[in-house]
Amino acid sequence: MTLRAILLAASLLAAPAAQAQDLAGPYLAARIAGFGNDYAAAGDYYARLMRREELPAQVLESAVIIYGALGRFDRAAEAAGRLAEMEAASRFGAAAQLVERLVEGDWDGAEALIEDAGVGGALLDGLLRGWIAAARGDAAAAETAFETLAESGSFAPFAHLHRAYARAARGDLAGAEALLSGEEAGPLQLDARGILARAEVLSLLDRGDEAETILRDALAAGGGPELANRLARLERGEALEWTAVPDARAGMAESYYTLAALLAGESPATFTLINARAATALRPDHVDALILTGELLEDQSQHALANAALGKVPADHPAFFGAEIARAEVLLNSGKEDAAVEVLQGLSRTFPAEPAVWTALGDMLRRLDRHRGAVDAYDRAIELSEPIDERDWFLHYARGIGYERTGRFEQAEADFRRALELRPGHPLVLNYLGYSLVEERIKLDEALGMIEQAVAARPDDGYITDSLGWVLYRLGRYDEAVAPMERAVQLQPLDPLINDHLGDVLWTVGREREASFQWRRALSLEPESEEEVERIRRKLEVGLDRVLEEEGGAGPIEAADE
Repeated sequence: MTLRAILLAASLLAAPAAQAQDLAGPYLAARIAGFGNDYAAAGDYYARLMRREELPAQVLESAVIIYGALGRFDRAAEAAGRLAEMEAASRFGAAAQLVERLVEGDWDGAEALIEDAGVGGALLDGLLRGWIAAARGDAAAAETAFETLAESGSFAPFAHLHRAYARAARGDLAGAEALLSGEEAGPLQLDARGILARAEVLSLLDRGDEAETILRDALAAGGGPELANRLARLERGEALEWTAVPDARAGMAESYYTLAALLAGESPATFTLINARAATALRPDHVDALILTGELLEDQSQHALANAALGKVPADHPAFFGAEIARAEVLLNSGKEDAAVEVLQGLSRTFPAEPAVWTALGDMLRRLDRHRGAVDAYDRAIELSEPIDERDWFLHYARGIGYERTGRFEQAEADFRRALELRPGHPLVLNYLGYSLVEERIKLDEALGMIEQAVAARPDDGYITDSLGWVLYRLGRYDEAVAPMERAVQLQPLDPLINDHLGDVLWTVGREREASFQWRRALSLEPESEEEVERIRRKLEVGLDRVLEEEGGAGPIEAADE
């Protein structure tokens, strides 16, 4: 049963009892907020309900889930305790109590919950058994617990990885490396966190050259800022310390994060979120868990909560600027445009030598149609990215858009052509440059060829197909323009501009009634600007020919001097 189904069943079962106790209003509000993933609002309603002495079990069960999603395991455990007093079985309640007991350091209480009937499933329970033993200082029992979990087969890689972490945390670096290298229990497919742990172990074993090698290999495959940070430190001759999983409590946090990362995208988002929250409850500086929490909340349009989670990433952490870029995106999505830009501008002052920061700032300003500022940001990103390689094509493409939008076509064309040198035949660049050349009335044959090449590369892209139809129309090849314009509307039926374009093309070939239909459809799709709306209304009133005469732009484009 999915989490949503559990909540729905709980709400339906609880409704009669809630009504009998005059709980219907606040509980209904809490249910609605919960179904909409508005955890903050639901939490407020449950806080009011929790003040009552008697509550139905289903209300308490729902409260446990919402408080877990908020990371308020103290409140979740309180609701779970009331369920336990009622002798109402609740796996979510037991899970909340387990987190709270681990946070409090109540190892006996936590172990009792796990041994009673299991709480988090075989993987999580098995990992936690090992870490609880480690917290008690019983290395032999910890080894036995991880070995027992490894016997399950499918969980063996996770068991051996955590066993290696536990060894490193208690100072057995050689034993940790024996597992991480695959020598003792077979190869492990290490993710970025595992690679970071192994690099730290190798450095502490005075095998810094090997650490550098595995870090370089990981970075070549797309590793993140923490790996780059450790490599830079090693290249400066610094020794690394053990930070990956420094103690047993961090190991417990890692257990919850392991499960959350494993389930992300495969299980209900709220369940994944609760596990990520548990990781940060046990280790508040678990940056990967904070970032995962932010991403999960943002995916559910919980912008304020996502912003709060991402804002907890420490400023001195290598992933800080990446988290801040994500936080700026959250603010933008919540409609706080100026705040989003300010986050990135502040980041550019803190990390002035990071091209990714300037690229993010340029991207955001471009999306907000603040093109002069975007060009300045891309200038800095390109300067910092020298020497330019194939991966930097987008910087020139994006800066070219900024130049074109601010009336500097000569510079725009140069950037577009540079982008094509770096990524020959890229359909986005071909489309934008070809369309722009037509609007500039230059190099028309080359322009049409570019757009035809772009359509051939992406035949199902409605926007590129629209460009082909529109350019043919602008060149006076009206009959040829009809088919690609109709195809574009099929591919992007809800785009007002494409529908408007089709109306113009149909009018020009004498299909005036169909043209009027397309213009009305374009209006119903709410064009972005009032100018577009008024222009379409004017076409419906007097026809396209009259509008073009009023604008002084009747007739097809003729090539200017090239």
